Amino acid sequence: MKNQIIDITEKFVRNELGDDATGHDWFHVDRVRNNALHICKKEMTGDPFIIEMAALLHDIPDEKLNESALAGRAKLDSFFQTITLPDKDRTRITQIIESISYKGGRNRALETVEAKIVQDADRLDAIGAIGIARAFAYGGKKGQPIYDPSIHVREEMTVEEYRNGKSSSIHHFYEKLLKLKDLLNTDTARKMAATRQQMMHVFLEQFYQEWDGQNS
Repeated sequence: MKNQIIDITEKFVRNELGDDATGHDWFHVDRVRNNALHICKKEMTGDPFIIEMAALLHDIPDEKLNESALAGRAKLDSFFQTITLPDKDRTRITQIIESISYKGGRNRALETVEAKIVQDADRLDAIGAIGIARAFAYGGKKGQPIYDPSIHVREEMTVEEYRNGKSSSIHHFYEKLLKLKDLLNTDTARKMAATRQQMMHVFLEQFYQEWDGQNS
């Protein structure tokens, strides 16, 4: 029964996000799912089914990918009507999805180990080589410049400022990506993040050398 629900959920997410050009496509979702199940196994804690379902569905109601937060939540609720899932499982999955987003650094306390694992898995995909690629894909889709030295790095932001304020793809590293490693919840994720963090620092160093014309 659970395997059938997973299969239905996979098909739904592929259909909804398969062609996304902001770095939130099916391949991102699948990586998050795989990372989450890996962390779950290594940490030897959490409900694998709840973790897998939350990982698969975590971007479906995202306000960035819908007309509004309300429309996104309606889409998630509508999908739940198509599968046979106990109310308690639906509630657990929804709570995870609603609690793991970064939203300008305003992190809320996570209530379950499953939420911590899914959040770690999602954040791991936002850093390292994949994270670099996704940052520029998202920035380009939003119409942001690659870099503008006249823009200041934003520290404290409202959700609205984080979503719509003036920034660049390079600034996004300082406003979010480089902060994520220290915000991870599990030892497994922190170990996985080490080389990814190093990759971003190396990239930024090389970027600035080329930007300033010093790379010869």
